[in-house]
Amino acid sequence: MENISVEKIDHPLVEFWQQFSKNKGAIFGLAIIVIFTLIALLAPLIAPHSPTAIDPEFLRVSPAFSEGGTSKYFFGTDDVGRDLLSRLIHGAQISMLIGFFVVIISCAIGTFLGLISGYYGGWVDRLIMRFIDILMAFPSILLAIVVVSVMGPGISNAIIAVAIVAIPGFTRIVRGSVLAEKKKQYVMASKTFGASSFRIMFFEILPNCMAPLIVQASLGFSDGILNAAALGFLGLGAQAPTPEWGIMLADARPFIESSPWMVTLPGLCILFAVLGFNLFGDGLRDALDPRLKR
Repeated sequence: MENISVEKIDHPLVEFWQQFSKNKGAIFGLAIIVIFTLIALLAPLIAPHSPTAIDPEFLRVSPAFSEGGTSKYFFGTDDVGRDLLSRLIHGAQISMLIGFFVVIISCAIGTFLGLISGYYGGWVDRLIMRFIDILMAFPSILLAIVVVSVMGPGISNAIIAVAIVAIPGFTRIVRGSVLAEKKKQYVMASKTFGASSFRIMFFEILPNCMAPLIVQASLGFSDGILNAAALGFLGLGAQAPTPEWGIMLADARPFIESSPWMVTLPGLCILFAVLGFNLFGDGLRDALDPRLKR
């Protein structure tokens, strides 16, 4: 009697991880995200000093590993004697929260608009897409500056401004996925059985659009951090003495030659945070897109 071989079918999560782990850049990006997330969550516990505490005896002290540094302030101090390490740690908390809320707001609004536009089509589609085209006609940071200028500076207004800038990306991705999905047989079957449009959009089509949506969310996280830092640098985002990376860069501009660590350290934090989410997003795209699987 012939032996019948049964092919083992991996769980979808196991298959995803096997595909994702092949991308070394994506693993590096995930490690960066985990580190920044832990720093943000544990900021009050691991920060050696208060981020707003001023020590007038230690003004623009060099990092401990350079000449003139002290072990009391490992990354040195700024121009008013605040500990840079503590401000960087609390800045990670603020930046991660900004990125999180930007993604939540822009993803919710963009997904809703994309579903409505792609499913109904016609004049609804044209109206929504012309609105999206208007938003995309402006450079993202310029549009964010305009919105914040109207609403006023502050973290909450900066989050709203950056979220508005990110809406077109989510809308176009969801609309494209809906246009492809609504022609498939399972949607036709749902209509035949009398399912409502709401159920078809949110319970039938939307789950099948999650792969590109997740990728866009990871990339939108990095854009949110970068744009919020840019607004803070321009004085339109978080306001002093809030320990935000963009503000730290703006405050350090006059000392870029005499105290370069004041500019370098927050700049590196922004660089690695954005790099981590971009690498992670690229890895998600490669792992979730069946066309890229071998």
